[in-house]
Amino acid sequence: MIKRRLNGVFHFPASAMAKQPSTIYVCQNCGSQSRKWLGQCPDCQQWNTLVEERFRATAQPAGQTKFTAHYRQSSPIAYDSIESQDDARTESGIDELDRVLGGGIVAGSLVLIGGSPGIGKSTIVMQMADRLGKNGTKVLYVSGEESERQIKMRGERLGVAAENLFLLPETNLQAILAETEKLKPDFLIVDSIQTVFSDQIESAPGSVSQVREVAAQFMHFAKQTATPVFLTGHVTKEGSIAGPKTLEHIVDTVLYFEGDRHHNHRIIRATKNRFGAANEIGIFEMTNSGLVPVGNPSELFLQERPENATGSVVTVCMEGTRPMLVEIQALVSGTKYGSGRRMTQGFDQNRTSLLIAVAEKQLGFQLAGDDVFVNVAGGMEIDEPAADLGVIAAIASSFRNLQVPPETAVFGEVGLTGEVRGVLQAQARAREAQTLGFKKLILPESNKKGLEKLLGIRVIGVKNLEQAMDALF
Repeated sequence: MIKRRLNGVFHFPASAMAKQPSTIYVCQNCGSQSRKWLGQCPDCQQWNTLVEERFRATAQPAGQTKFTAHYRQSSPIAYDSIESQDDARTESGIDELDRVLGGGIVAGSLVLIGGSPGIGKSTIVMQMADRLGKNGTKVLYVSGEESERQIKMRGERLGVAAENLFLLPETNLQAILAETEKLKPDFLIVDSIQTVFSDQIESAPGSVSQVREVAAQFMHFAKQTATPVFLTGHVTKEGSIAGPKTLEHIVDTVLYFEGDRHHNHRIIRATKNRFGAANEIGIFEMTNSGLVPVGNPSELFLQERPENATGSVVTVCMEGTRPMLVEIQALVSGTKYGSGRRMTQGFDQNRTSLLIAVAEKQLGFQLAGDDVFVNVAGGMEIDEPAADLGVIAAIASSFRNLQVPPETAVFGEVGLTGEVRGVLQAQARAREAQTLGFKKLILPESNKKGLEKLLGIRVIGVKNLEQAMDALF
């Protein structure tokens, strides 16, 4: 190194004085940063989530941001001068996907599709690109995990023609943005966001810093060019999207792929949607030719319901704006241990223990020495309190060894004192049960008003568990 001595002081060249890359520790769960490693994140209280990352601050000209080179500058616009875009949606060509998105694809929206590996994320975006391409729109499919030949093989298996579909196997963010400026696509699909990296950050692809920076760049691209952008992302073993929670705050819509590898159906659930109702679901059936939308999911979940079996009850639950009939199964059997076990699948286990305690107190059931197993048939997951009455009815049916009539459906929330409380959208639930040919419906007394005129179905309102048991058995 060359150094000079002036007036007794050593002076180093400016290049040698440049700041070296710094090292920080970033929490992979919440994105919190620390100068030193910590065993527990001080923000989200998670253990062993801080990972070392290197970064270098990039020098930028005064008055210019890093987005100026790619995007136009914005200026204030009067609210009353903006035209309404409420009905300006583009249909994806897949009815169930449009339902989850709130009626179609909004221009300039940023949609994140998350799910475990092999569940169907790449399949659904490929089928969507095929439908969009048939309408004359230009779609750019950016893949960081597969080559163009691999995507072509998958497309041939799915029967994809896609005349206006362009493939770009690239992981560098700057190269992707440069190609979008040249091609100017109508839709952009990135599969997946964990593989894309920015050369402005010295950390590995998929790290918190990279995922946050890449998502922010795609958000600015979508908003400035009014181009819908779809991102796919992997989920962790806890079921959340890999990367910080700030990723879900950046995007406009978050869609989760749910499903069991032992079942053919897949569920897309909207947990966040700025342009439609949240908690809406779309149901598909996985076939050799791709994902096929299921128009009537209630028939799918009830088609294999056993006949003349105890412990089986049909309940009506709401998923977003869609009423669905699902089968709840319960098995009460003697235990070989000192105390009975409580196991559930598709329903909250703590909620099940609470309902068992209510049944023991209000109905006189003695279940302390019995094992109680509750299952929602078909791999469906229920998280609303309207299924409380169905769970207790299934447990009572198995405990008493009495069959619930197969043409009977129930729904209602159960309180700690045994009262049956009213639920929302009771009329939509009752009409769904009527459509599928159920003859008897047991529901809260407060929801009975206005439902007596339903043809072909007998509506019974109950106020507590005792009245519900009398109506059932």
